[in-house]
Amino acid sequence: MKGIVLAGGSGTRLHPITQAVSKQLLPVYDKPMVYYPISVLMLAGIREILIISTPADLPNFRKLLGNGDQFGVSFSYAEQPSPNGLAEAFVIGADFIGDDDVALVLGDNIFYGQGFSSRLQQAVRELDGCVLFGYPVKDPERYGVGEVGADGKLVSIEEKPAKPRSNKAITGLYFYDNQVVDIARTLTPSARGELEITDVNLTYLRQDRATLVELSRGFAWLDTGTHDSLLEAGQFVQVLEHRTGVRIACLEEIALRMGFIDADECYALGAKLAKSGYGDYVKAVAVAAGASA
Repeated sequence: MKGIVLAGGSGTRLHPITQAVSKQLLPVYDKPMVYYPISVLMLAGIREILIISTPADLPNFRKLLGNGDQFGVSFSYAEQPSPNGLAEAFVIGADFIGDDDVALVLGDNIFYGQGFSSRLQQAVRELDGCVLFGYPVKDPERYGVGEVGADGKLVSIEEKPAKPRSNKAITGLYFYDNQVVDIARTLTPSARGELEITDVNLTYLRQDRATLVELSRGFAWLDTGTHDSLLEAGQFVQVLEHRTGVRIACLEEIALRMGFIDADECYALGAKLAKSGYGDYVKAVAVAAGASA
């Protein structure tokens, strides 16, 4: 399976702080926002990742992430000149995807929960059609909502329903088989001029090949689309990291734990960031794993 991080858009709800920089390059406490969705793909075992952003912002993503060698992964880059919908990611990324399955994660979504990695890897192994991830919310009328049958299969998907059939919001993380490329190519723009991810999901639903994995108690799903939610996400990460002593979405540590790099390579990455607490943490993780400091 390959992975796509969709990090485009103009971030107008965060103006003026996004007038000169991509939203997904803003800090969420101690690391750039884009580290969080990348970490999800890496935890799923995905090592080939396409970053899609605007032509103006892509050079900064390249400067931050490079080709991915330092994390034992491969980063590619592609342009989405205008925000034409989430499903356009599969049209833009068709050559990158090739004959493989693909995961799409939105660049402003943050996931956290015990056992998340194993659930992701299970979803990759057992993929048949599409796997969506649902999260219970108190205001489902603001989201795309999934209704699930007793067998875990999706029964219905409704976009911002006036009378929701469930409280399970569909998050910004999607796993698809290779058919998604052909599905995306056949879509027509919606009334708002976008290729809608909901239309992709409905296609799989009609084929009875759509499953919803519920991220319930013990999980956190945050987006960072407003000033308040951006600040809250940073505070969430700060509190968890201070209480537990463990850094969330530390790509260097994840690469080490997943076997993408070894302890000495991890230590070298921390040494490059040695003047920050983040760098000290990476070095400590590497030493604990046997690095020769």
